[in-house]
Amino acid sequence: QVQLVESGGGLVQAGGSLRLSCAASGRTFSRYAMGWFRQVPGKEREFVAAMNWSGRMTYYADSVKGRFTISRDNAKNTVYLQMNSLKPEDTAVYYCAADLAVGGITTQIYEYDYWGQGTQVTVSS
Repeated sequence: QVQLVESGGGLVQAGGSLRLSCAASGRTFSRYAMGWFRQVPGKEREFVAAMNWSGRMTYYADSVKGRFTISRDNAKNTVYLQMNSLKPEDTAVYYCAADLAVGGITTQIYEYDYWGQGTQVTVSS
């Protein structure tokens, strides 16, 4: 069993920055890939960023590439999402997720095994 708890969301003006954190517990964090997703009411959850177990592989959605950075600290069992140059369209509930499969990284929601409860990010114009 893996427990994921996100934090760091809030209200920020357009152009500002936030850093989301996702603390993991329950199993060996360093063995699995991590992803960030987001969801707006009435829309499907969408992929934002992912990182493999070692941190050497990352992948980003085109909409956030160059503005968001995913990172992880395996010693602290935590994955981060640094969000810069935020736009109103980044407003969403952000979720972290863990993929326990051995291998690379994936953008597919159904391949992630555990999810956090989400943290709200609101970007005002």
